[in-house]
Amino acid sequence: MLRLLAAMLKIALASLLLGAALSFFGITTNSLLTFAGLTEDDIRLFLERAIAWAIPNMVLGSLIILPIWLLTYLFLPPRSD
Repeated sequence: MLRLLAAMLKIALASLLLGAALSFFGITTNSLLTFAGLTEDDIRLFLERAIAWAIPNMVLGSLIILPIWLLTYLFLPPRSD
């Protein structure tokens, strides 16, 4: 858990520093999107489609994975730590 928090902190710090550097040079989110040929609506629609695809597939997969995990958890001998 500590490693995960440390990694998240490093990513947040790197993002903050890079964002400050890009801002210093006058590069904005809109200019990057325009350079890539996208708009904010394109990104929003892409995220909506990704979520609409991912959630049903996650639910479908969990219908198989969770019972298998539960049975494995119940029937495996306890670990001695």
